[in-house]
Amino acid sequence: ELGSSDAGQSEHIYDNRYTMALNFNRILIISDIEGSSCCWNYQASSFKTREWSIACVEMSRDVNAVVRALFDAGVKQITVKDFHRTGYNLLPELIDSRARIISGYRRGPVPGIGDHYNSEAVMFLGMHAASGTGGFLAHTLTSRIEHLEVNGKPMTEVELFSASLAPYGVRPIFFSGCPVACTQAKERIKKIDYYPIDKSIEKQSFDVDLWRSGLTKAAVKSLDNTFTEPYIPEGPFKAVIKMRDGKEEARKLAKRWNFEHEGSIIFIKSPNIHDLYSSLIRLCYLTPFIVKILPIALLFYNLHGRAGLSWVRRHDFLVKP
Repeated sequence: ELGSSDAGQSEHIYDNRYTMALNFNRILIISDIEGSSCCWNYQASSFKTREWSIACVEMSRDVNAVVRALFDAGVKQITVKDFHRTGYNLLPELIDSRARIISGYRRGPVPGIGDHYNSEAVMFLGMHAASGTGGFLAHTLTSRIEHLEVNGKPMTEVELFSASLAPYGVRPIFFSGCPVACTQAKERIKKIDYYPIDKSIEKQSFDVDLWRSGLTKAAVKSLDNTFTEPYIPEGPFKAVIKMRDGKEEARKLAKRWNFEHEGSIIFIKSPNIHDLYSSLIRLCYLTPFIVKILPIALLFYNLHGRAGLSWVRRHDFLVKP
């Protein structure tokens, strides 16, 4: 099933020639694991578990299928940003060597991503729904947030990531994830194309080849999506954040960053989406001390991620092409 928020575009007929107008030559792919083809429980999203090892391999194969199809369609440049947990989940040896794989995290100018890599459009693969909603392993930035609403609506990661790329003219054209995540994406970014993965079924009943074939065709079709614009939501913004660990955790975090709080709820007011994203990053990941030594902290965190991916590679039977 391919979805589109435009009536009249919800069904498409594909062939293997991918004969459509090529509107984008330089694509950025942001890849997560919860909505990938072999992540079916929390353990598969968790660092250094056997389930995670298998999910990393199949996540890499999901990305490879899309990358190869995009190159076959005529795309000239593809950059893939690994954006789950440590940022080291993708195995570059399983992905078409013409694509550039960006692992780990960078300070900016695009938070976490680093650069926009001269991309014209961004595709989101393997994503999940917002904190406090009913999607598969739903969360926004961290599972320590139980619920996050901004101006009365759940805040999704696709909004934050798309907005961070908007100053560089990058258009969000495609999204894949669970049905709840897809619904949220199309409600926020009205013209985005999307392709769901149904994780309500048993893993044993899931036909990965059939799903992956549909994913690649949908991603290629989105190259014809000229309806989306860079995502720049208008402020101001008021975020209401309920912390999963309760009142004391909320009090500590709010005091750390001088945010208002009441019980287990933290309140953040921001004039624009970029300031809001920066505040959420501080809340979720940083301390004042870490901010002071951020280049060094990122270096060690990325080394930690590299070590995890090396651990995956030691399972030789997993990483055979």
